[in-house]
Amino acid sequence: MTRDIGIKLKAPKEEPREGDKKNPFNGTLPVRGKLFEGKVVKAKGKDTVVLQKEAPVYFSKFKRYGRSKNSIHAHVPSNLEVNEGDIVVAAECRPIAKSVSFVVVEVKE
Repeated sequence: MTRDIGIKLKAPKEEPREGDKKNPFNGTLPVRGKLFEGKVVKAKGKDTVVLQKEAPVYFSKFKRYGRSKNSIHAHVPSNLEVNEGDIVVAAECRPIAKSVSFVVVEVKE
């Protein structure tokens, strides 16, 4: 059974691992706060990925745009398959580890 997390997204079709509590769809992990859409830069850690988002920043002194990059760590639930280069949506949740406070909720590409 899939739980409604309060965000209009497609629920994953795969079944989660047995006893996966850090899953917003099938476990007990609450989702709140911001959504972060970015590209997966690193997917080497166990159940953790690094996301990066690029945004243009306008410098009025020089009348030019510069690039700004933000990166976050996000937990990957056991019923989602995420590889490097994928575009994903991550939602804010309670702190899971020292630097992990987001969980991947949808894989776009």
